[in-house]
Amino acid sequence: MPEITYRNEPELAPSEFLEILERSGLAERRPVGEAETIRAMLRNADLFLTARIDGRLVGVARAITDFAYCTYLSDLAVDQAHQRQGIGRELIRRTHEAAGLGTTLILLAAPSARDYYPHVGLIGHDSCWVIPRRPESRPPSRPQP
Repeated sequence: MPEITYRNEPELAPSEFLEILERSGLAERRPVGEAETIRAMLRNADLFLTARIDGRLVGVARAITDFAYCTYLSDLAVDQAHQRQGIGRELIRRTHEAAGLGTTLILLAAPSARDYYPHVGLIGHDSCWVIPRRPESRPPSRPQP
């Protein structure tokens, strides 16, 4: 089995991010046709963990966190050719560890992945509400402290 290399990779190119979204199947639920939004998603994430095999990106976890109380794992994408090898589980573990195990890790599951998350140790939660995004709105700049 080939060696998988994991690391925090905040400088990941938008083109590679888009490719892994496509190869994972997550692209159907992300704004892949909105280049400015994709760049903002990468620029404003607090954690961006990757999994690579021989330099090829096979998995990514993108998270937003306060490093104290909560971590929102916004994107978890593993190349369909490399699923069921523990890559997603390891990206989740490393994301939570990097954000701090004192944070609650939160994610919204894609309908096709609902059965996956209990298998890797996440607990279902029955009270989640969302206000859908308005794609016509441009992403604002991240406020500076």
